[in-house]
Amino acid sequence: MSVEVDALLQEAKESIEAAQNYRSELQQRLHGLSQARKQVRGSSGQAREALRKHFAELQAAATRLLAERLAALLAEVDAIEADSVRPLDDCQSLIEHGVGQADELLREGEAALRCGLGEKEDKLGSFTKKALHIQLDSLPEVPALVDVPCVSAQLDDSLLGTLRDRVSRHGCVSSHPPVQIEELQERPGSVLVRWCKVDEDFAAADYRLQYRRSTSGQYEDAYIGRDCEFLVLHLDPHADHLFRVCARGEGRTEWSPWSIPQTGYTTLAPHEWCPGTEGYILSSRRNIAMRNDSSPSRCPVLYCNAPTYFCGQTLTFKISAAGQMDRRDSLGVCVETAGGAESLQRDQSVCISTNGAVFVNGKEMTNQLPAIAVGSAVTFDMEVVSLIPVSNHNLSDGGHFKLRVTIGSGNREVVSDWLVEQAVDCLHFGCSFVHAGWKVLVF
Repeated sequence: MSVEVDALLQEAKESIEAAQNYRSELQQRLHGLSQARKQVRGSSGQAREALRKHFAELQAAATRLLAERLAALLAEVDAIEADSVRPLDDCQSLIEHGVGQADELLREGEAALRCGLGEKEDKLGSFTKKALHIQLDSLPEVPALVDVPCVSAQLDDSLLGTLRDRVSRHGCVSSHPPVQIEELQERPGSVLVRWCKVDEDFAAADYRLQYRRSTSGQYEDAYIGRDCEFLVLHLDPHADHLFRVCARGEGRTEWSPWSIPQTGYTTLAPHEWCPGTEGYILSSRRNIAMRNDSSPSRCPVLYCNAPTYFCGQTLTFKISAAGQMDRRDSLGVCVETAGGAESLQRDQSVCISTNGAVFVNGKEMTNQLPAIAVGSAVTFDMEVVSLIPVSNHNLSDGGHFKLRVTIGSGNREVVSDWLVEQAVDCLHFGCSFVHAGWKVLVF
């Protein structure tokens, strides 16, 4: 086979491979277009259904309210009419009774005039007495028209104009929500959700984050506030969860449309305290520990159930109840657990006391943080800085690892270098309190 034919074959193979890649890329783009069309069609259908349902409910509610108001006004008319007609009916009965008496008196008078002379005196006397008894000069008073009610209905025509104006501005249709989820970051037993505004003209007063398991149909609120990130706790590892966010504009009561749901999960086991430690009781999820008074004189360090903290993560201790402070108290991280130790203020540990003092390998640092109280959140962030060999000539002799530790509390931070004697993939965390009443959540 000639060189020219070999070159043509190679070129043909390359062209075929390029065509296959091109077709694959086009097919992926067709799939993306299909997904985009599906989102447009699906969201449009959902929007139509939501609009029809909302306005049908409004129409039914408005009809019911108008009917209730009409019934109330008609009842007022009925009450006024009944109260006003009752005295008129009484007056009419009195007058009709008087007319009846006058008719009877007239008949008796005419009969007395027509009777003979023998009876006339008696009948005329009887007639005169009866006429005096009836009091023909006494007439009942009939109210003037200005003194009786003239019922009318006052209807404000501005209601229709106001209603028309409000209806014309009620609701809106948006092609893009003003906020979208920007990042989902896995954490131990949790997911950190970050979002951002995509509509710069939208002035957000609050954000609302919801989540649900992918197998569940009901979202639940996780956060409402002004922050643009939130750590959703108590998530089962390796389980998909859907997250969505919306916003509420300044001076508005309604929420914006929801962002496109994003799927996130965590593969990291949640932080847990070790059960069975004397002097502490744990929550059902083992992420909350409370120092009780079962061991008032001596209480060991409460360690984690497993070394689940890794460098590069943020470890947080949240204080929800506080007892009496003691300088021997500690919250922190250590390389290994030490049975019988009553504080983390020791070698191969870094911690903070409840009075704000920071200890690295048992030595108190110059810089200090604010004292820990109810509501305090103490954070630990670590990164590997370098390996410091024992001998510059023989690295196999071993050495120390330098970890840069950032401890945060009360909007302040202390940064220290922590020397550990061996390389560590994961670290333990723990706490110790001399006095009862302390309650701490770890995440």
